[in-house]
Amino acid sequence: MKKILFISLIILLFSSVSFSEEPKNTIGPVEQLGHKVFNPDIETQKYLNTLTPEQKEKSDEYFEGKYWISLWEFLLEVVIAWIFLSLGLSRWMKKRAEKVRYTFIQNFLYAAFYFIISFILTFPLNIYTGFFREHEYNLSNMDFTGWFTDEIKGLALSVILGGLFIAILYAIVRKVKNRWWIWGYCFSAACLIFIMLIQPVFIAPLFNNYKPLEKTETKDQILSMARANGVPVDNVYEFNASKQSNRISANVNGIGSTIRISLNDNLLNQGTPAEISAVMAHELGHYVLNHVYKQAFFLLVLIFLCFAFVNWAFSKLICRFKNKWGISGVDDITGLPLAIILFVLFFFVADPIINTVIRVEETEADLFGVNVSRSPDAFASTIMKLSIYRKLDPGLLEEFLFYDHPSGKSRILSVMRWKAEHLNEK
Repeated sequence: MKKILFISLIILLFSSVSFSEEPKNTIGPVEQLGHKVFNPDIETQKYLNTLTPEQKEKSDEYFEGKYWISLWEFLLEVVIAWIFLSLGLSRWMKKRAEKVRYTFIQNFLYAAFYFIISFILTFPLNIYTGFFREHEYNLSNMDFTGWFTDEIKGLALSVILGGLFIAILYAIVRKVKNRWWIWGYCFSAACLIFIMLIQPVFIAPLFNNYKPLEKTETKDQILSMARANGVPVDNVYEFNASKQSNRISANVNGIGSTIRISLNDNLLNQGTPAEISAVMAHELGHYVLNHVYKQAFFLLVLIFLCFAFVNWAFSKLICRFKNKWGISGVDDITGLPLAIILFVLFFFVADPIINTVIRVEETEADLFGVNVSRSPDAFASTIMKLSIYRKLDPGLLEEFLFYDHPSGKSRILSVMRWKAEHLNEK
């Protein structure tokens, strides 16, 4: 469902900005027994230096390319919606849908066709960014059939869930009219919570196979950390992300009875026991620190502001272009492309703020994880494994605008500072 919220022209202006100043050494050298000196900045640089210049250049190039891709995706979504409005395609689709008797079904069909046509129009860009580019950087394990199958699954979810969402939303709008955005927000908030609830159990398994992790020392250690920190799970799940890529990942998803601890087979195959423990301690931190609920609350506030913005801008625009676009009012499905433009624009501008909130939570989870696992070096070595597709050392403004996780350098420095304060522990 992430594809439904297209987030992330101001950004373009700053995409090449970087800062050449070295970070100040906020923690001085730490003396160990035997007069050895441990400097967090120096130790961090040692990790960064394990990347060859060629590897660093390739990683930077891949990650920086995503800045432009985000811009092109945003512009393409706006252009597609504008085509629907300006060329009369939206009115034509509404007339075709009106051959069906009930308005609810008409709106569902309109939304379904909109998603399908958008999928077709964006397919050339998607096939480049999702398939050819991933293979160019050796990040994909999928053949075209497998990749296209996942794309069709995503389209089906958009058509079914997105179509139902829009049809119900317009049914609400028809009932309340002037206060549509408040009731529309309440409905959207309920849908967000519903998706969070069902995602681990019903949506994620559509794309990967999930199975209980075999009983091993690794599983026992993960469950032990979970019990010690009050995470109410009695199993750990493994999923076959290797069918898509070599990326390592793990998560603690869901709310209430659907909470799941999951890690992918790449982490199991590529990580040492200490690295797996460090990663899973980080993921458990998200649950213990209530990041799922905090993030949901933040998104609910943001969506409320978005609905308020759309309500204001939509009314202004249809007053001026009502006859040209053939939109009779806010409850007219013909105006859906205009609403999509406004939603996309809002979240594109809000993207750096969203990234900052997530980045703060990731920093908190890093510190929680290293305090639980007591393995700063294992965490640092795992971050270096992520460097194949994440730029390690961006500029400050670049990190603010584009990073939803702290940069690799920031994360390693953080755990090296932790290590500096715990040198005498055994």
